[in-house]
Amino acid sequence: MTEGIKTVLHPVSDLEKAKKVYTALLGEQPTADSSYYVGYDVGGQHIGLVPGGADQGMTGPVAYWHVADIEAKLEELTAAGATVKEAVREVGPGRVVATVIDSDGNVLGLLQDR
Repeated sequence: MTEGIKTVLHPVSDLEKAKKVYTALLGEQPTADSSYYVGYDVGGQHIGLVPGGADQGMTGPVAYWHVADIEAKLEELTAAGATVKEAVREVGPGRVVATVIDSDGNVLGLLQDR
């Protein structure tokens, strides 16, 4: 079961410039603001800016599907033909993520709050 897309991360090369653009776009100040990540919580979604995301293999924005059981969903997706891009890893207390690539090369993110 998925809870839908609630998180979208954008790779950025200049965090300060990107922060100005996204703050103007969203009409809100960031709820998380550090040198390694800037995040906004707007309209029930979390929009994140990842500096150096391209260096981490992000080729564009990644939408994260929130799921109840990330390991089970990862198994289900790989059985259906997706390939693991990034295995399950913790990114904060109680939050784990993973990414897969679909048959057309699109990156799909999975996120679980434990």
